[in-house]
Amino acid sequence: MYREHEPIELTDFNGLWKKGDEESVPQDHFSDGENYTFIGNKAFRTRDGLGLHQDVVVPLGNVVRIYNYITANKNTLIVLTYDGVDGKIYHVVDTTTVHGPLLTIAGMTDFGFVPYAGRAYITPFTTTVIGGLNVERGMTGQFLYVYKGDGTAARKAGIVAPVGTLGASVGAAGNSDGGHHAFAVVYETDTGALSAPSAFRSFNMTANSTISFSSIPVSPNAAVTKRHIVSTIRKTAVITDFVNQTYFFIPNATVFDNVTTTLTNIGFFDADLLEDASHLSDNYGEIPAGVGLCMYHGRMCLYTTFADISIVLISAVGEPEAFDQVDGLLIVPLDGNPITNGAELRDVLYIFKRTKTVAYTDNGDIPSTWPMTTIDDAIGTCVHGIATVIDSGSSSVNFLLIASYKGIMIFNGIYSLPELSWKISDLWLSLTRNDFRYIQMVNDSIKQVLYCALPDRRLLEGNYANGLDPKAIRWAPWRFDVKVNTIALVNIDTLIIGAEAAL
Repeated sequence: MYREHEPIELTDFNGLWKKGDEESVPQDHFSDGENYTFIGNKAFRTRDGLGLHQDVVVPLGNVVRIYNYITANKNTLIVLTYDGVDGKIYHVVDTTTVHGPLLTIAGMTDFGFVPYAGRAYITPFTTTVIGGLNVERGMTGQFLYVYKGDGTAARKAGIVAPVGTLGASVGAAGNSDGGHHAFAVVYETDTGALSAPSAFRSFNMTANSTISFSSIPVSPNAAVTKRHIVSTIRKTAVITDFVNQTYFFIPNATVFDNVTTTLTNIGFFDADLLEDASHLSDNYGEIPAGVGLCMYHGRMCLYTTFADISIVLISAVGEPEAFDQVDGLLIVPLDGNPITNGAELRDVLYIFKRTKTVAYTDNGDIPSTWPMTTIDDAIGTCVHGIATVIDSGSSSVNFLLIASYKGIMIFNGIYSLPELSWKISDLWLSLTRNDFRYIQMVNDSIKQVLYCALPDRRLLEGNYANGLDPKAIRWAPWRFDVKVNTIALVNIDTLIIGAEAAL
């Protein structure tokens, strides 16, 4: 009875179609299926199995978050584990070398990260429930931390201002304009962080005489390696208001240790005071923890502290530990929703909430004056919802791949529609929005594959070898015997999966 039947020949396979009823599924797609991957442009096979990345006696377990950490000479990983009580951060240098824990914080269930000059900047955060919704924000009472990449423990970024009163006296004959000056001390750490000026002293300098300093404060922080003396230009009267002054670094007035308390016979003219230190005056001594970090125009951007969920802190250029509490703020329109992510694209800083995208442009002035443009009032992303590219740990310079409530989308300054995940929109819309914090994406631009960790702890493969567009991309869900928490690419394009206990 089947002799007259003409068989349907399938020459191409284009992955999962999860959109509409089953009768609408094209013949070259699956209406359901898991654990397959693609061969070339047309065929498919069973996905690869899992192996251990670490060749050590006790590999890290209960892995919550992995980031690519680019050091001065190697591409490594920074890894968070959580045992239900403490979050612990490790530096996985290679398959056999692990440093840590570098940082242990009770209740730290996630962290934001950015590498800078070989160092790792770490901001611990967790999830709280507000009005029935999961909200990610920096941990209360916690701070931004810096790790130098050398296996030593991470420490608080920034540096608390000196305490005490600087001593001053007339020195030997030398260069001086004379007149009343205010002096202060600035600490500098081994990562280049500069404190706010403090330990103030007003002193009437004698013309044609140097000045000698005593009682230079010693910092209790072992990271301090230098102490600088700063000065105002001369005034006609005794200076009593030390705060509202402009300070400059005095040439050759640096103590190159954290022990010596004197510095003698320092001479300078006001014309020598060229390097302004006044931008340090309002800096945080301890920088509050936020949800995430990104870079923009050589500045560190930190967003969503525990107290200020709609504020972005912006550092000074080239000084990732110098955050001005007055001028270094961007306030995203208040709507009760926290900032979730941030990224630089084509010279613009984009800031995201769950359903909002805004843009800021550096106008050459202080960050608080940067103009803001609303890009979209309905589309945003989650805390790890911007794909990083291969093992660089950074996003694409030409476009961003963004996980939104609507789907995975291409963003190049505007959102492209339909969404990239258009063929599996029913699958995507069935995901639990309250768990979008589990989403993390990496883009293997060499093999032309997008990987996405899903809220249901599966992994989604999107193969775009046939084109990065909604119709050409091929989707394949993967399920494992472990809960997928986090993903990264190493050795350019080798997929690493961080997981916890078996299902």
